[in-house]
Amino acid sequence: MSAPAYFAMDSCRVEDLVALVEEGLAATRADDYPHAEGLVEGVLTYDATRLRAVADTDAVRAELARALSDGPGIVVLAGAFDAATIDETTAAFQELIAAQRAAGHEVGDHFAKPGANDRVWNALEKLAVARPETFVRYYANDMLALAATAWLGPDYQVTSQVNVVNPGGTRQDVHRDYHLGFLSADRAARFPTHVHGLSPALTLQGAVAHVDMPVESGPTLYLPHSHRYAPGYLAWWLEPFKAHFDRHHVQLPLRKGDAVFFNPALFHAAGTNHSADILRMANLLQVSSAFGRAMETVDRRRVVEAIYPALLAARTAGDLDEAAAHRVVAASAEGYPFPTNLDLDPPVGGRAPASQADHVRAALASAASPPDLATTLAAYEARRV
Repeated sequence: MSAPAYFAMDSCRVEDLVALVEEGLAATRADDYPHAEGLVEGVLTYDATRLRAVADTDAVRAELARALSDGPGIVVLAGAFDAATIDETTAAFQELIAAQRAAGHEVGDHFAKPGANDRVWNALEKLAVARPETFVRYYANDMLALAATAWLGPDYQVTSQVNVVNPGGTRQDVHRDYHLGFLSADRAARFPTHVHGLSPALTLQGAVAHVDMPVESGPTLYLPHSHRYAPGYLAWWLEPFKAHFDRHHVQLPLRKGDAVFFNPALFHAAGTNHSADILRMANLLQVSSAFGRAMETVDRRRVVEAIYPALLAARTAGDLDEAAAHRVVAASAEGYPFPTNLDLDPPVGGRAPASQADHVRAALASAASPPDLATTLAAYEARRV
């Protein structure tokens, strides 16, 4: 039987989800993922130190992509970030939150009551401007780049939203994430079924633990293999599916510096913070494909100009090698050359003009001064109006 052209709410059966999840749990074996440390509650876990020692990173990327698509849909990279970098960045995030509170700025939340958490939208740009040296050290991270390229390939776009769930903060509703996950069920149902399959391939969800997160602090709840349920962008709205998630989700404790990456179609929800004194801080990373639309508007030129002096200094001093510097560029600059004004920005010498990231990498290679790069970026931007 051919797949329907459109999904409908009344055709969603929780029994089909249950069967799919049970089949996936039974079929997933750690031995099939040779770089993994093991399975915990059906979730594949990896040791970042061991991954860094693997010479064939293409094999690791292929394995991670398989884990996110055909496997549980979620991986934990233990020790992805070092403690010193995490602590330094946490302090910067705390300063941003304090300033936000002092200004009386109210923030909402996608799937929780507004005000329940401390949330910093567009933390990527705000960190770049406030603490450029910290930004460079943080986004030079190799595990973030490994996961992003595994799922999305090159020229991805990083956005960041800091989320702090305070003691007593209640859990989110179960949901799927961007793109279709942020639409109403009626609106999502108007997209054809092939788009429901395409949307998860355009985004990678991630979270970096900035504090130790025991279960009582409410780390995220997941339902492994639920991303493979095709009409799930409609189903998660329905009470039988919510009830099944409440009974069968898993919840993994995390240590400071661990990173979790998951398929955006995975059923998940941030948990309730039952602790008395743990301010559960995570940097939520939404990494978008070069071919998709990111959720947040980020002034990439502002980010690049803010961090470039620190990035150039670190590169010149030998604190960052070329690969690490390029990871910072990938997290900050726009890596995809389109859309553009092809009358002003023609594809000379190829099928596409240079991207913003291309110009930043060239500036680093020639040790161009910050004012020279600013001039280059201004001219680049002017050609794209």
